[in-house]
Amino acid sequence: MTTARASAAPDPAPVAPADGDERTADERTVARQPGGGYAGARQTVARQTVARQTVARQTVAPQAGAPQGASSRSRGAGTKGVPRARREEQIVAAALEEFGRRGHAAASMAAIARRVGVTKPMLYTYFGSKDGLYAACLEHIGPRLLAAIETAMATSPSRDRLPQAVLAAIFDTLEAQRYAWFVLYDRTLPPGSEPWRAAHRHREAIDDLAAAGTGALLRGQGNDDALDADALKQVWTGTVSALVGWWVSQPELSAHDMSERCTRLLSAIRDGA
Repeated sequence: MTTARASAAPDPAPVAPADGDERTADERTVARQPGGGYAGARQTVARQTVARQTVARQTVAPQAGAPQGASSRSRGAGTKGVPRARREEQIVAAALEEFGRRGHAAASMAAIARRVGVTKPMLYTYFGSKDGLYAACLEHIGPRLLAAIETAMATSPSRDRLPQAVLAAIFDTLEAQRYAWFVLYDRTLPPGSEPWRAAHRHREAIDDLAAAGTGALLRGQGNDDALDADALKQVWTGTVSALVGWWVSQPELSAHDMSERCTRLLSAIRDGA
């Protein structure tokens, strides 16, 4: 791959996308270089990236086994002395809050860049597109929530304590990233789009666990009605979303506080039934 050339003539400045222009940096460069060819434009953008980061050498080939959205990222050091892996973590953390607060449609790549203290083109260099960054957010939170819920269900001391155990696991996972729940359950995603399909895969896995848990509760009471089980699953997932939404508005409450509060509420509901 091409490396930075100290004696080469200056490359044209990269085109920073305006909000709403979600093309990759490569695609925008091709658009302003007629006849240059896509491969040549990729090399130009790679040289510009190397110059900005003052790295002596860098490739633009994707790493084997790289996560979704990473195919257009280049390997090497991060920015401003921050290691690349750490910079990506910072970007994903900022994106989780921006996407969770505003939804995919209204979220601003410029706002995410400002949160991290980098330029907007750097986000496209790392993640390729807005959708690529959204996919990275999903891959960050989806498996963590799934693993936490699975562990809670497997280790719950009793069937009656299962709801409290699952809620505690969800709150613990979201402690430092409360808005991440709404990245998974984002109603602004265009149906059928790649972000929608990716979010749906993660939600489906979590919903399957919810169905298993609510079904077990009903069977324990001698109720095998499939529609009852499905209705209770909908009640459960809606309740969890409502609780997380309420928690977001109460930043002083910790995950432990929320777990204890929900235990009291569930006990009051059972005692009054």
